[in-house]
Amino acid sequence: MSSKKILLIAPTGQVGWELHRCVQTLGQVLAVGRNPKAQVFIDLADPDSIRSVIREVKPDIILNAAAYTAVDKAEKESELAYTINGTAPSILAEESLRLQALLVHYSTDYVFDGSNDKPYTEDDPVNPMGIYGASKLAGEQAITAIGGKYLILRTAWIYGLRGNNFLLTMQKLAKERPELKVVADQIGSPTWSRMIATATAHILAQLNSPLYPVEIEELSGIYNLTCNGQTNWYEFAKSIIAKNYNQPNILPIPTKDYPAPAKRPMYSVLSNDKITKTFGIELPDWDKCLQLCLASDLNNKI
Repeated sequence: MSSKKILLIAPTGQVGWELHRCVQTLGQVLAVGRNPKAQVFIDLADPDSIRSVIREVKPDIILNAAAYTAVDKAEKESELAYTINGTAPSILAEESLRLQALLVHYSTDYVFDGSNDKPYTEDDPVNPMGIYGASKLAGEQAITAIGGKYLILRTAWIYGLRGNNFLLTMQKLAKERPELKVVADQIGSPTWSRMIATATAHILAQLNSPLYPVEIEELSGIYNLTCNGQTNWYEFAKSIIAKNYNQPNILPIPTKDYPAPAKRPMYSVLSNDKITKTFGIELPDWDKCLQLCLASDLNNKI
């Protein structure tokens, strides 16, 4: 297992930062970002850059934690969104197939339109409502069409203690405003980035074990990976700032009162049955993970 070469793309993002710490015991990890001052860097908007890095490193495992995630901005930057979320994953898949490497790629609940009334399975029809979701779907479809060894992990409502996300935004606004208005009619499953990374590491450890009875190719496909349970943004916000010293008044509002350039799915809860049955992975409920996340932040500040 220690001989495995793991190429981690985007180690400073929410998921990538956690992955960098979770996969260290699984092999030799090379983390590459887009900083041109680094000894090795990668630009997902440049196909030649992607191919050059992979052919130089010759990894056994590629973890692609990079994505264009600016949902509203993507409506105006569709070409860039499709390049990073659609074209780059296709090149990663081609290079992975050439090397017979395993590609782990992360996707999103935004490939669905939110019209379901029960958790989405991996086989439910996709119908993205905006450029972001459509570009992520393009990446999924490209990887699937190319084939080889791959895992596409669909997750949702990602938050953590780094980067730009709902948790950090609510904490910041709670210090600045006496009143917050938060959407209460969109339903999903908040998922801590550390849980995604930990689950990924567990899966890789299984696949890399000489005792594992199934070939990776047989398991290649799309898997949902979110925390259990469901809530809305309003209840999520209340849970985030429940222990804050500053307690603003939080008001629930409908989506129509918070207009945005890109439409969001009203319901995007994902079923995790497939990943549980295949790998024995089951993440805790979203509220328990949130408390663990907030506690870890508090411990870091002590």
